[in-house]
Formats: sequence, C-alpha cells, structure tokens
Amino acid sequence: MHQLPPVERLPAPLARRIALAAQGLVDERPTTQPGTRQLGALVDRLAVVQIDSVNVLSRSHYLPAFSRLGGYRRELLDRLHHPRHDVFEYWAHEASYLPVRLQPYVRWRMAAAEQHAWGSMLRVQRERPEYVAELLARVTEGGPLRAGELGEQRPSTPGQMWNWHPGKAALEYLFYVGALTARSRTAGFERVYDLTERVLPADVLAVPTPPRADAVRELVRTASRALGVATETDLRDYFRLPVADARTAVAELAEAGELLPVEVHGWGRPAWLDPAARRSRWARARALLSPFDSLVWERPRIERLFGFRYRLEIYTPAAQRVHGYYVLPFLLGDQLVARVDLKADRAVGVLRVQAAHVEAHHPDPVPVAAELAAELRLMADWLELERVEVQPRGDLAGQLARAV
Repeated sequence: MHQLPPVERLPAPLARRIALAAQGLVDERPTTQPGTRQLGALVDRLAVVQIDSVNVLSRSHYLPAFSRLGGYRRELLDRLHHPRHDVFEYWAHEASYLPVRLQPYVRWRMAAAEQHAWGSMLRVQRERPEYVAELLARVTEGGPLRAGELGEQRPSTPGQMWNWHPGKAALEYLFYVGALTARSRTAGFERVYDLTERVLPADVLAVPTPPRADAVRELVRTASRALGVATETDLRDYFRLPVADARTAVAELAEAGELLPVEVHGWGRPAWLDPAARRSRWARARALLSPFDSLVWERPRIERLFGFRYRLEIYTPAAQRVHGYYVLPFLLGDQLVARVDLKADRAVGVLRVQAAHVEAHHPDPVPVAAELAAELRLMADWLELERVEVQPRGDLAGQLARAV
C-alpha cells in the first residue's frame, strides 16, 4: 500500500490564497475584453457555474465571469451554450452549466434518477409513465419543446418552490435521466428541451459511460482543482456527491498521490490539497460575488476561509432581513471586506445599492468604500446602467455614497 506523505501544515492566509487562485480570483482582471475562448477556459476551470432564475440584478450565471474577467459581452456566454454546446445544463451543485467534457461523468446520476431526483419529477413518472413517454415521442418527432407550449396551468400551491405542472415535471424527469437536454433558453429564461443526441457533440456522446466509481473519482478530482484546498465535505459538496462514494474517491485519490493531506490553521478538521495548486504570495483581485458563486456557495467553507458569516435572505420576510434581499460579498485582496444589497433598476438606468455593510475586521471604511465604488461603477457599465445610487442603509452606506 502506498504510504501517504506527512501532513503539511498550512497557515490560514496561504490556504485562503490557494483557494482564491484555484477559483481564478487572485489576479487583477485582464485589460482586454474577454472572448469565448477566455469564457470557455473559465467554465472549464470552475467546472460548475450555478444557474438561478432570480433577476433582480443579473441572472446569476453571468456574474462569475464578470467577477473574474470584467465587462464581457453576456451573449458570448450564451453562445457557449447555444449554438456551440461547449457547455451543457445539468444538476451538478444545483442546476448548473458544466463543460461538456463532464457529461459522461454524470451519467451515473442520470441512471440513478429513482434515488436522486425528487418530488413531482418522480411522481409523474410513477403515476403517468405513458404521459412521460408521449412527451418524449413529441420531442423526437416534432423537435424542440418548451413547457409553456403544453398549455397546462401551473398549480398555485402557497409556499411551494417547485410547483410545476405535470408537463413541466415530465420534461424535467426526461432532462434528469438524460433523454432530453436544454438546447437553449428563451428571453424569459425558459428551457427549450430537445433530444440529447441532437444537441451535444457526437464525440462526447460516443465516450463510453465510465463505471460509477471512476466517474465519482473524476468529479472529486475536478472539485479539488477548482477548490485548491478543501475538506472532504467541500469536495463532496461541489457536485453534491453521495457521502460514501465521495469518501471512497477521496481515499483512492490520496492513495494515488492526487490529493495531499494538510492541516489548515484554525480549520479544526483534516483537509486535502491539490498537488498542482498555485501557492500565491499575494492576492490583487477586486470582485463582487454572486450569492451562488462557487467561492461562496458553501457557507461553512467561507466561514473557515474568511471568517465571513453569510446567509441568503431572499426567502426571509423583509422586516427580518439583516443585510438585504440580494446581497453580494465584496472581495478585496484576499479578504471579504463588505457586502451590498444590489438591484438593477433597468427602467430608469440605475444600479441601486439598497444597503451596504462593512465587515467588523475592517474598521476603516474609507479605502473599502473607494474600491467598492469603483467596482460598482464597473458593474453599472457592464449592465448598461447610467448611474449608481446608494440608499442610507448599513454602516458603510454613508461613506460609500460619498465615494460614489
């Protein structure tokens, strides 16, 4: 049996910079406007770009590229999905864009839909399998289909997030099992479903389906590269992998020397280092991060990395919110130094800062406000908004308003 190397001890600031470098957030942005090649490389690096329908600021999947690359043209990311199909949609961390090379490695999840899918998707397949088969035949014979074309009424069930009508649930089941995939999205962000064989590249579909253990091992390997340094839970969470499968994969990758054991000061639990991870001595990034950005989506991890306690308050009643509705952490150097509640008021061309708070470990708000004001101006330009307006809410609001 291969003997594991001695456990290396990493200072917390170094671990933080390793994590930022792995996520493409340690360097200043490029000075030239990125094209599809740079966007494709970024999606390949992150491996998972989470999709969310909330559009109060911008669709979430557009924000990670802006955070890392600056003011790119959003239609270029759309182009990676359609018509190029360099990326595809599937359930990874949540609904996400993934590089198409990973499609063979999620087929085990498609094959195990009975264990991994949920709710109305499974119910419609169990109760109305003939209807599911009918919709698959309709797409096969008639071409791409939207759920809205079925003419079914969405049930009005208070408090239910996934209140799909049966046709939408059936299409989502076929999407989950891999029979259908998303050919594109409409302007209203509705999926356009089509046969997977008519959408994804033939050379990808021709790749033999790997055994489940091999696929999970590749997904853990990919997560390790995207995270840099991570606990077993971090590695498992990136693709929402089953506990036992992920634990076995971590052990096998460690045995092969593809994961190195480390202890990070203050983490209080074992961690694993990607041997190829960049050990940067500095961090010069400045970025506003989507609530669904892969750097911050696992809340316990960002508390370990940054001492930053972050909760999404979209579903919290307005009177009970602490920081706001759609709150973005602000990264400056290697620290999360502030958070802002943002809204794009497109009707009047304004990027509204509805609240702004500085973190307690940054007692001097002046430099934070100046850098944040510059970042907000960059974001407003990218979103084609004319100006930034700061509302008087939060302990950074006054200083930020003066800086803006």
